[in-house]
Amino acid sequence: GGIAMLFAKHKVTWLQGHGRLQSRNQIEVVLHDQSIEIVTAEQIIIATGSTPQATPDINFDGERILDSTGALALKEVPARLGILGAGAVGLELGSVWSRLGSKVVILQRRDTFLPSIDRQIAEEAYLLFQLQCLDIRMGTRITSVKATPKQVNVVYEDGGGEHKLQLDYLLVATGRKPNTQGLNAEAVGLKMDERGFINVDEHCRTSLPGVWAIGDVVRGPMLAHKASEEGVMVAERIAGQLSEVNYGVIPFVIYTSPEIAWAGKTQEELAAAGVQVRTGVFPFKANGRAHALGEHTGMVKIVADAQYDRVLGVHILGPHASEMIAQAVTAMEFGASAEDIARTVHAHPTLSEAFHEAALAVDKRALHI
Repeated sequence: GGIAMLFAKHKVTWLQGHGRLQSRNQIEVVLHDQSIEIVTAEQIIIATGSTPQATPDINFDGERILDSTGALALKEVPARLGILGAGAVGLELGSVWSRLGSKVVILQRRDTFLPSIDRQIAEEAYLLFQLQCLDIRMGTRITSVKATPKQVNVVYEDGGGEHKLQLDYLLVATGRKPNTQGLNAEAVGLKMDERGFINVDEHCRTSLPGVWAIGDVVRGPMLAHKASEEGVMVAERIAGQLSEVNYGVIPFVIYTSPEIAWAGKTQEELAAAGVQVRTGVFPFKANGRAHALGEHTGMVKIVADAQYDRVLGVHILGPHASEMIAQAVTAMEFGASAEDIARTVHAHPTLSEAFHEAALAVDKRALHI
């Protein structure tokens, strides 16, 4: 509804249907009433998004085996909910249903929990989620999934042998795939990779002149704010401006409780690249506002270049981490040092004081621990 209002306000024509490329400057649109309209344009932006991806052996049935949309539409609190995948979607929905009373079991194929984030943050988060009765089982391999009208029977293996689960519902949260089927890409020469993503350069230009692609159908994280910024960049470049997206400081958030948010590089990534760093960590248990909220688990961690003190990564586990990470992104966009943040006055009592203290801790000068 909000998008429809914006379209009307800005005099955007909205054709509701399915589009496919006819050439580099022409689109065939099959409208909802099955009529066909041909649209010709000097510039075309493909922004067709993504959909949940099932596994090769498990398909969504919309009844007992669900995707993320189905898991949000349940009309009852499941007594027993199984989740395949301990990524952002699996943890977020598992965290929600667990707090509502479900017995949640999360099965993860990998042996490492949240392998793409800072290890110190990931290990602390794993312990906190276990204390919240999220049953996260690592290193599992699904061997059988059978749905009946009343339950789902799952058989899996791990280092301890074979195990069986009887569940009310099974959420498959093992990833998403780009919506690029049906674009007529091969016929018009639009280049894609083997996974179905559209090939683009750093400014989202495709292999076809005048055709751009943004968001989940191109490389990079499948995040709404990343897609939005790419859309702005492309629109401004079409208008003759020289806009950029700094992919190095895109914020990531996992909306669990506590939240996890990060931007920039992890300590492990920088070590692998041979970059010498210093780190500063400050726990929320030493933050007055966190205690007032009754949410004082987790920490803020800042990773800075050992020689130049420039902030290279910020990692937060704790209350309102999704809001606090914006300060970190702003600092890194302007090339801030840990000293810059440490010398910036933060209001008291606020959660952001933990960010300030972590910056002080980079130079071993934290005041409240």
